[in-house]
Order: sequence, then C-alpha cells, then structure tokens
Amino acid sequence: MISITVTALVFGVIFLAELPDKTALAGLVLGTRYRASYVFAGVAAAFLLHVVLAVAAGSVLTLLPQQIVHALTGVLFLAGAAVLLLKKGEEEEEIRKPADQSFWKVAGTGFMLILVAEFGDLTQIMTANLAARYDDPISVGLGAVLGLWAVAGLGIVGGKALMKRVPLRLITQIAALLMLALGVWSLYEAVAG
Repeated sequence: MISITVTALVFGVIFLAELPDKTALAGLVLGTRYRASYVFAGVAAAFLLHVVLAVAAGSVLTLLPQQIVHALTGVLFLAGAAVLLLKKGEEEEEIRKPADQSFWKVAGTGFMLILVAEFGDLTQIMTANLAARYDDPISVGLGAVLGLWAVAGLGIVGGKALMKRVPLRLITQIAALLMLALGVWSLYEAVAG
C-alpha cells in the first residue's frame, strides 16, 4: 500500500534538494537546445534508475536495528543540510551537442548526462536515507521519482522563469531546513527509542 504522507514528504524533500542542483540547470540547457519531450524522456529514465538503486540501498539499511537506523539517518540528514547550506553556486557544465536531433540521440544525451552527474549525488543519498527511515520502498521511490521528474520538467520547460521569481538561495535554505528537522527528529527517535 502506498502512503500518501510518506510519498508527499519524500517528494518535498527531494524536490527542494534537487532544485538548486547542477542537473536542474543541465536540463534547462538541454531543453533550450532540443525538443523538450526527447530531453525529458532521457532524463526521466536516468532518474528512475537512480531512485531504484537508492531505494534498494536504503532498504538494506532497514535490516539493522531501528535505533541504529534512526541515528544513521539523523546524521545523514544533518550532513545533507550542511552540504546544502555550505554549497557554492555551481557553474553550468558544458554539454556535448548530439550530431542530430533524433529521439535516441537527444534522449541518450539527457540520460547519460543525468546518469553520470547524479551518481552518488545528495538526492540519491537522501532517497536511500528516506527509504531506510520509513521502510516503505514503494512510497519513498514514488515520491523521489516524482520530485526528480518535477524538477526536470520545470528545468526543461520553465526553469528560467522560476529562478527569476524565486531566489535559488531561498529554495536551498528551505530544503536544508527540512533536512535539519528530519535529522533532529531521527536523532531524537534514536535516543528516545
């Protein structure tokens, strides 16, 4: 059964954590050069693969005693909040332009870019962390995929407009605050449990 609460929480955390990330900017750049649907197909497939790997890793953590899982996830959430708060502005990376505009070339470019750039990224680690925290792989996976896809879609279609209206620093601070709260709550549960 899918938990709407867990799915919504994971969506919010992953969405906010991914917005200021370089891959959102890469999607924006690809979306300005190529057909948006082709770019989204490749980017969405790569994010789906990353979420499956992260949820699998997080599910393995649930085999540990609950207090250890809560302590570990609490520390990882606090580390994620610190990374977001201390992160400098990222420069747009050079994206190789495929020789033609075919679906497979454009989607492949988007897929490979995200596959490489997101491996071991903060949102992948946070997804594994959330999967361990909630022991609900379907809800966590669904929330993470939808959050990543939403950011990719925004980046590809309307990223420039969003970034003009909402300061990137504010988005980063909100994401860090959410992770800080989750970290403190997890550590409280580890100590109280």
